[in-house]
Amino acid sequence: MLFNLKEILKYAEERGIALGAFNTPNMTSLKAVISAAEELNQPVIIMHAEVHEEMGLCKMNEIAPLMLMFAKSAKVPVCVHLDHGVDMDYVKYGLELGFRSVMYDGSELDTEENIRNTKIIVEEAKKYNASVEGEIGSMGAREGGADKPANASVYTDPYDAADFVARTGVDALACAFGTAHGFYKNAPKLDFERISKIKDMIDVPIVMHGGSGVSDADYCEVIKRGVRKINYYTYMAKAGGEAVSNKTYSQFHDVLLDAEKAMRENVKAAIRIFSMIN
Repeated sequence: MLFNLKEILKYAEERGIALGAFNTPNMTSLKAVISAAEELNQPVIIMHAEVHEEMGLCKMNEIAPLMLMFAKSAKVPVCVHLDHGVDMDYVKYGLELGFRSVMYDGSELDTEENIRNTKIIVEEAKKYNASVEGEIGSMGAREGGADKPANASVYTDPYDAADFVARTGVDALACAFGTAHGFYKNAPKLDFERISKIKDMIDVPIVMHGGSGVSDADYCEVIKRGVRKINYYTYMAKAGGEAVSNKTYSQFHDVLLDAEKAMRENVKAAIRIFSMIN
């Protein structure tokens, strides 16, 4: 069942939980995420990131039809989301391909340019009944890059967040409060009070990027304070890699099956925490 981001996050808001948003740059990860969500009977968000194309993992026009096919045939609500779209034409192309949610990431631009560009994407998304996630503040390097949290000087200011949401009309807001993409060398120190202040000042769901590697207790705390979407990829991919790294295979399909199983179990564990399932 295909949903846009606004629709699927309403489910999370009503229940006071968060939904997992998982990058799925290949068929193996797609199958792992969808089967995990179906087994637990929980909505899920599957994502393609612009940087995946730069890394040579997959092209958007190749993976989008597969993501949409899996979403439409799934037994649970699924949102197909474009993650960290930096190039505006790339984001618009994602909408044309059928993404029901897009993130325009103008966080490295000055605030006024970020707002102008995000407003353009919001208007474009309306033509497709799609949702838009924006970003204010910075999580540091994007998918697969950082090994330490972003500096506190670029954390999201609650007043800037309120202004950004009011002027752009986004449906969800990615905020910087102590997480970063990639592996952590040290445990991240999250600014919980900042999340609460932002939640009090905006009327759209808060998105947590760099969700992999956060402790269970910290997940619960950020959800309690208003986070409704948690982006998660690095440790899912790590689980798949570790499952096959010390084995010898005679046929490649067995590699994929073992990796898929390990990723599915990792995703299930994450969904259980995000959805408060015992």
